[in-house]
Amino acid sequence: MASVERATRFVDYFVISGLEDSSELEPDKLSGDTQQIHPLERPYKSKVLAHFPDNVPWNAFDENAIGMLCLPKGLSFKTQWDSRQPKFHSFLITREDGSRSYGSALVFYEEVTSKSVLETMQTLFKMHQANTAVTFCLDSPEPGRKIMGSHREKQASFDASRDKLFVSKCISLITPLPFVRSCQQLLQQLYEAAQKPSQLAMTLESYVFNLIYDVPLPPCGCSMKFFGCSGPVCVLRPSVGGLPLFDFSLYDMFKLLGVSKIVQLFKCVLLEHQVLLYSSDYQRLMLVAEGITALAFPFQWQLVYVPILPASMSHFLDAPVPYIMGLHRGPNCSKSQLVLPSEANMCFVDIDNKKIDIPEDLPNFPYESDLAMELTQVLNRYQNLIGAENMSSRSHPTTPRRDFGSRTTSSTLRPDDGGGGGSAGSWPNSPKRKDVLQQSEAWQKISSLAKKTGVWDSIEEIVLEDSASSISNKTKEKECISSSIALEQESGMPSSEINSLKFNSSVREIFLNCFVHMFASYENFVINPSQDLEQWLSNRETVHNFDKAAFLSDQPEAHLPFLSAFIETQMFTTLMDSKIVSQWEEADPSLRLFDARIGKLKDTASGEPRIITYNPCNTIEEAEVYIERRAKNVNFIASKAHEIASHISPSQYVSGIFPLLSKELLNSEPANSKSKFRENAKWRRKDRQLQHKEHLQANSEADQQESEVAERQAKLWVQYMRLRKPQVPDMSQTSSIAQTNWKFVETLLKECKTKTKKMLVEKMGQEAVELGHNEASITGVEENTLIASLCDLLERIWSHGLQARKGKSAVWSHLLSFQEIQEENKPVEPKLLTPGLPKRNSLIDIKSLVDGSFTILGRSISLSNLSTVGVDSEKEQSHVKGHRRRGSQGRIELPVLRPMPKSLMADMRKIQQMSDIHTEVGKTRALIRLALERKMLSAHLKHLLADTELLRHLYKRYAFLRCEDEREQFLYHLLSLNAVDFFCFTNTFPNTVVPYRVLIYPSTKLGCSTTSANVWVSVAGQLGETGVMEVTKSLLEHNFENKNLGVLTTLRIGHDNTGMMPKWLVEYVLVRNELSGHTYRFSCGRWLGRGVDDGSTERLLVAELMHHTIDTEDEVVVTSPPRTCSPKSPRKNQDANAGLTDIQHNLGQAVNNLVKHFYKPEKERGNITFLLCGDKGLVHCMEQVFQFGFRSSRLFRNKMFIWDYMERLKTFFENALAGNTGRTLSDVYKAGYWLFCDLVGKINTASDSVGKDGKFQVFICVGIRKRCLHRWLPLMASTAVTGQMYEENSFLRNPTHINFVMHILESLTEFDIPLEASLLRGIDLDL
Repeated sequence: MASVERATRFVDYFVISGLEDSSELEPDKLSGDTQQIHPLERPYKSKVLAHFPDNVPWNAFDENAIGMLCLPKGLSFKTQWDSRQPKFHSFLITREDGSRSYGSALVFYEEVTSKSVLETMQTLFKMHQANTAVTFCLDSPEPGRKIMGSHREKQASFDASRDKLFVSKCISLITPLPFVRSCQQLLQQLYEAAQKPSQLAMTLESYVFNLIYDVPLPPCGCSMKFFGCSGPVCVLRPSVGGLPLFDFSLYDMFKLLGVSKIVQLFKCVLLEHQVLLYSSDYQRLMLVAEGITALAFPFQWQLVYVPILPASMSHFLDAPVPYIMGLHRGPNCSKSQLVLPSEANMCFVDIDNKKIDIPEDLPNFPYESDLAMELTQVLNRYQNLIGAENMSSRSHPTTPRRDFGSRTTSSTLRPDDGGGGGSAGSWPNSPKRKDVLQQSEAWQKISSLAKKTGVWDSIEEIVLEDSASSISNKTKEKECISSSIALEQESGMPSSEINSLKFNSSVREIFLNCFVHMFASYENFVINPSQDLEQWLSNRETVHNFDKAAFLSDQPEAHLPFLSAFIETQMFTTLMDSKIVSQWEEADPSLRLFDARIGKLKDTASGEPRIITYNPCNTIEEAEVYIERRAKNVNFIASKAHEIASHISPSQYVSGIFPLLSKELLNSEPANSKSKFRENAKWRRKDRQLQHKEHLQANSEADQQESEVAERQAKLWVQYMRLRKPQVPDMSQTSSIAQTNWKFVETLLKECKTKTKKMLVEKMGQEAVELGHNEASITGVEENTLIASLCDLLERIWSHGLQARKGKSAVWSHLLSFQEIQEENKPVEPKLLTPGLPKRNSLIDIKSLVDGSFTILGRSISLSNLSTVGVDSEKEQSHVKGHRRRGSQGRIELPVLRPMPKSLMADMRKIQQMSDIHTEVGKTRALIRLALERKMLSAHLKHLLADTELLRHLYKRYAFLRCEDEREQFLYHLLSLNAVDFFCFTNTFPNTVVPYRVLIYPSTKLGCSTTSANVWVSVAGQLGETGVMEVTKSLLEHNFENKNLGVLTTLRIGHDNTGMMPKWLVEYVLVRNELSGHTYRFSCGRWLGRGVDDGSTERLLVAELMHHTIDTEDEVVVTSPPRTCSPKSPRKNQDANAGLTDIQHNLGQAVNNLVKHFYKPEKERGNITFLLCGDKGLVHCMEQVFQFGFRSSRLFRNKMFIWDYMERLKTFFENALAGNTGRTLSDVYKAGYWLFCDLVGKINTASDSVGKDGKFQVFICVGIRKRCLHRWLPLMASTAVTGQMYEENSFLRNPTHINFVMHILESLTEFDIPLEASLLRGIDLDL
């Protein structure tokens, strides 16, 4: 482990992989069935032929992993007609403790000399020809034969006696740090040296020995130069306080995908979606994977990370966990040919075609437009510097090709111009131009014509002229290369590499600047524990490390969708864990840099606590200067190679064949290697002793610091992260596949338990705190985030172990299959008879048809009495009951709220009928939200999974859904979500047309239950209002469809007071959302009509969500509590019995509820209309205040209302303003009197149908909104009208009591209280 002994060398291992000469050709069994593939395109098993040294203590050699990653698709074969360009790619290996080692590989082709391999390939080709499908065209005069296959298979052929066979081989370097550029240069020089052994000054063993043992790992913050076979190589290692080492070209990545697609991919990575990269070039896969994760600094990807997925591990695409994987594109392959389990939560990146498919509803990144603008500016600035260099370095001579698949040149090395004896412009070991021309019939005809006309005498003249010009060009090119090498030795790193490093640094600084702005105040919300480190690690899963609700409440509204999802990811949680651990141990270097940048931003902002405005990155120039200074002034030069094998001559090497090298020489480390490093070190500064001391001190301090950090990280990750971070194990053995799939099942079940528990705790709020959970609250954005993550989890569960993919959503595909089966085999329910003859597996006894009856579930039903069995569900919904009398009792039949269908198919049909959802993923999420809101999610999924035959057809045996015990636990966790109420469907689809059902329940007493007037209703919710809707006369039920109203708040009911008996006593009204099933009760208990109660012909009722209903077999009956008072004015008689203390308590509680409402986050607030006008709301409490001591109950026998008192006050105030009272009024009194009279007058003229109590309700609400009510109370108390209509012990005549009311109402003046339009009835608030 790295914590035991640290790496001190630049290279840990030099590895050679390929085909062993003495072994037989073996197919790669883990790559699946390849019998239908051409033998030259099949993958074959490769082996590690040699590695040097045998082992190093800080990095154990993993032969299986390195062998798969050096040749990810195994051995590949080509003939002399195929392009055999050497290709470079890098890779990484992740150990169990989270540490990594890095590899760089160069793959090239060598001619096969083994007779057994040639014979095997010849046999395989003949077998493939024999197995190729042949069809005969029988319609033609002669049966013609047609070979089925692709265009390449038609032309591909192999004849061992005629063709040359080439096999892939790989040389690679395993390093402790990702020095990609330098390793690519070293491997290229070694490969070119092996192609031209006659030009070698020393043996290859000497160069490899120098690379392994004589080149040290450069210290942090220093640059180093060392030497390969033909030229120097420079590396630059960042300092501890800077950005981590990154040696890929971000410029290439941006050119491949573009700024907009990079930002989209970046968001998917941050939100931990499944990311699948797709390219025909392995290096492109590594480039994009490493580049996009490096841009996430200081956050680190914590989940499955396989940038290059070997062909033998392709089944890991089925993994139901977030991952970043790279998949190699085969010849003539496309995305449509891939077998992907689900694409609902996947980001698919087709690198070669510059396409990206992202998940739906991906939120915008904070400062996204500013980020894109800065990136575009940097890209344009470096385009002239880097673009021209890349174009010149990637030019290749054209070669004859027979591969019609897609080819890439982004990581292709320039071929050797003279290797293998070929002429100019040919690839190594390719046929000479002269031989090719002589075999061409067209060339022979042209040649004969040219000879006759005297243009040339022979083909040799053309070849020689071309060779002479190419030799001249090569001579000039070699002179330029030698001069540039000499210049580089003096000046340090080449300018092209410096510009690439500077571009990388600029882009990474811009992304870091965005994170600094987003989390500038994150330290204020970190929850530091009171335990020690050991206790905190043991309890980590049960404690919170970040106050998410408080952090989100402090962020801009536009940033909430992204931030609320991002703070739930593991990469964010890990950084917060590191922040907490820093209170016991030294902070991680990445965290220190992040905190330092935040401090610098705050200093620039002059200490502003909140930084909303985005400031462009101002650290780019400083970073560029640092890179250029370090790159041009090399700190350390390693010793050059020297001959170690005097008994071996380079002339012994075979041209075009890379030798296996000598184990005796390369596995023996020199005893004085460490001292040799220091002796051969040459420093470029004048004061060599001072520079040597500085180097040793920097190296020692950096090594010690990195060692301490590594030990702490190892300690932390071993105890904590190993349990949280899913790893992809070694799949070289098929026996481990079952164990890995079982781990996936356990991970999914654990994640389901965690998510459901979190949703419950967040939703329960204070109740969860009382049960012992940490204090937490939930906002609208947080709830949507949690539910969206639950939808993603269900998609991953349904994607695990799929037999075949059908569409983007695995859940919806399963539902469609289930629906198809149900519609083909639809059972008949006892009360719902489907037309037509019964189909297979029906519950109807067909034999009973001859007797004129059905037998359904054991019950015999006569065909002559089918009308009594039931009706279609749609007819049931439209069937309503009127004021029909029942027998001699004289009572009407009350409407019945029948239960909604609870079947999965019914809810699924509702979703399919929604016109504003068009994708499978959208329909799946809508169904999950609807089922969650209806508390039917667990029941629906249980019903879906009960069809075991369908499960066996759709899923493999190891799939999560086929593990019975885990499936039952999964459904149990989902069942726990029924304990809380969700409105995730109602609040998410505001444009959906929703059916509603209104049921009116009048009093059943004689003379109170019917009305001759025309009744109307108007329903309002948080998202809209219906307007006035007329109810059919003599009916108590009204069905309507309207754009989603959201959570219902108020209902206004009234009539036009026409007919012989218009007076009507309404007990309550029920309204049900026919999509979600939410039922709202609007309590009334008041008369509608003139000359009764307060004379109101309309009432404003406040909604109350019904949590409990009585479900019976036939219907849902909603009962109201028995009445104990007169129906004429129940509220007034009840309020008259309230005592002084009770009234004060109720008023204080109502005001306190309003204050709490406004101190909650806006997304967390409920219905303020209920707090104002609902039961024990502010209006009710103020009515108690005005009723207390009111003389109407004793003197006027319930004929006087509070509004009568208000109208008398209005008359008094108007007389006072007119000067008829003989009193001189101050300006304060005049203003108060005028505002009071104006409001009362507007209320009286607004609507004649509103009764006196309704007008008083509007008066209180508007008075509170305009902050006038507490100022009117002393004006009202000082009038003679109050003395006439109130007793001495009333609130208005007792100074102490009136001061109490004034003081408590004054606390509401700091809030802007919104009022619904349905409450105001058109009153203009601009007083």
